[in-house]
Amino acid sequence: MDVFTKKRLAIASIVYWLLLCYIVVALVWWFIALQRQNHQMISYKMSELKMDDPSFQAKYQLMVQEKQIKEIRNIGEGSIFLVVILIASIFVYQAVRRQIRLQNQQENFMMAITHELKTPIAIAKLNLETLLKYSLPEEKKQKMLQATLQETNRLNTLASNILVSSQLEGGRYRITKEELDLSDLVKTAYNDFHHRFADRQFHSEIEPEIDIDGDPLLLQILVNNLIENAIKYSPKEGIITCKLTQKNRTILFQVLDEGAGIPDDEKKRVFEKFYRIGNETTRTTKGTGLGLYLCKKIVEDHHGHIKVADNLPRGSNFMVSFTVKHAHE
Repeated sequence: MDVFTKKRLAIASIVYWLLLCYIVVALVWWFIALQRQNHQMISYKMSELKMDDPSFQAKYQLMVQEKQIKEIRNIGEGSIFLVVILIASIFVYQAVRRQIRLQNQQENFMMAITHELKTPIAIAKLNLETLLKYSLPEEKKQKMLQATLQETNRLNTLASNILVSSQLEGGRYRITKEELDLSDLVKTAYNDFHHRFADRQFHSEIEPEIDIDGDPLLLQILVNNLIENAIKYSPKEGIITCKLTQKNRTILFQVLDEGAGIPDDEKKRVFEKFYRIGNETTRTTKGTGLGLYLCKKIVEDHHGHIKVADNLPRGSNFMVSFTVKHAHE
C-alpha cells in the first residue's frame, strides 16, 4: 500500500472515530437527560400527593413502579441504539477501508494495463518496421518474428483475462461443462510454453488420461495463467515444474517455480482482484493483478480449491484440486 493510500485511510479513520465518539456521547447525554426528566416528573407528582389521602400508599407505589418501568425502557432503548450504532459503524468502517483499497488497486491496475498494452505493441511495431526496412539474415529474422509472436500472445492473454473476468463477474459467461482430457490440455499448454520460452528450464510430471467435466476455455486460461505466472516470477535459471496427478476422486494440478516466493501474509491476498505485491511505481514484474484472481474464480466455478504454498527450498507452489465423480482407473 502506497503512502498516499495510507494517508487517506488514516484521515478516514480519524474522521470516522470522531463521528462515532460524538454519536456515542450524544446517546449517553440523551439517556442521562431522559433519566433526569423521568426523575423530575415523578418527584413533582409525588409532591402533589396528600398524606391524609386514603389512597396515598397505592398512588405512591404506582408512581414508583412507573419510574422503574421508564428507567428500564430508557436503558433498553439506549442499549439497543448503542448496539445498532456499533454494528453499523463496524460495517461502515470496513466498507470505507475496503473501498479505498479497491480504488487504489484499480489505479494500480490502470497503470499496469497501460504499460502492459503499450510495451508489446511498441516491441511488435519496432520488429515489423525493422523487418520491412532492412534485409536481415534468416536466423535473425526468425528470432524477431518469434519475439513478435510472443508479444502478440501476451496481448491475446491479457485481452482474454480482462474479457473473461468481466463476463464471469457480471454473470454473462455461460459455463459449459463437457468431458475433456485434462492431461492433454495441460500437456499442450506445457509444450506451447516450452516452445515459446526455449531459454527457460521446464519439467513436467503429467499423468495420462485424466478426465474432468469442465469448460475447455476456462480451464485453458487457468493452466496458462499459472504457468505464465511462474515464468514471470522465476529467474531465468530456475526450473518451472508442472504436475498433474489423480488419486481416487481427487485431481491435483501443481505449478512450481523457484522464484522469491510469497510471504505468508500475502498468500491469500494474491488471489484478490487487482492485488499485486508492492506498488506500480516500484514493481518491475509485468502483470495486472487479474491472472490469479481469474484462476481462483475459474476453480471455484468448477467446485475446486486453489492455494499457494512454499516450494522448498525456494519459490512458490500453486496447487489446484478438483473432485471428480469417478475415480481414475
